[in-house]
Amino acid sequence: MTVVLKHAHRWDVSPPEAVRIQEELRQYVVPAGSLEAVRAVAGLDVGFHGDLAKAAVAVYSFPALELLHEAVAERPVEFPYIPGLLSFREGPAALAALEKSTVSWDVLLCDAQGIAHPRRLGLASHLGVLLDRPSVGCAKSRLIGEHAPVGEAAGSQVPLLSGDEVVGAVVRTRQGARPVYVSIGHRIDLASAIELVLACTRGYRLPEPTRRAHLLASGGRG
Repeated sequence: MTVVLKHAHRWDVSPPEAVRIQEELRQYVVPAGSLEAVRAVAGLDVGFHGDLAKAAVAVYSFPALELLHEAVAERPVEFPYIPGLLSFREGPAALAALEKSTVSWDVLLCDAQGIAHPRRLGLASHLGVLLDRPSVGCAKSRLIGEHAPVGEAAGSQVPLLSGDEVVGAVVRTRQGARPVYVSIGHRIDLASAIELVLACTRGYRLPEPTRRAHLLASGGRG
């Protein structure tokens, strides 16, 4: 699938320039949108293997969750590990994997943060804004924010707060499993983002599109 960037920028930048880019792009995040037109979901994850970033995309039909396509791409890692700037390590490989995908999709579900990020621009929001496509962050761990305890039943959820601002939700996708951290990426509201994550979960902690992408990205070179 041809990747067209609405807000293109260089990736080989200094950390201060990366922060400036994030501050600029955050203003384009649209926290509104529904699942009404969603027929296919692209799950995305990025793993690291030495000096290589390996990104994987797994496209599933929605709501049936039938696997339609997989794509993997590797790129050299050229940006240092700095919390809050991980999208500059992961972004080039992620875009390369999306470029290799031959099946169209309606929403991008990332194993990453959306606006639950110090500058409100984690990888899910970063890619969503660049592509101007709906996107959702569903991370395995918390980057920022505080929250109340989450109920044990599947589907239980509490707001993730940064001060007085709701930046996401902490969601129990399966009873007995650790919760995931869901946040708006771009062109979707939080309720719809949570609905998507729960609708894509089938017996595991992670939603199927990102679970499959994680397995592909964390495997050996391919």
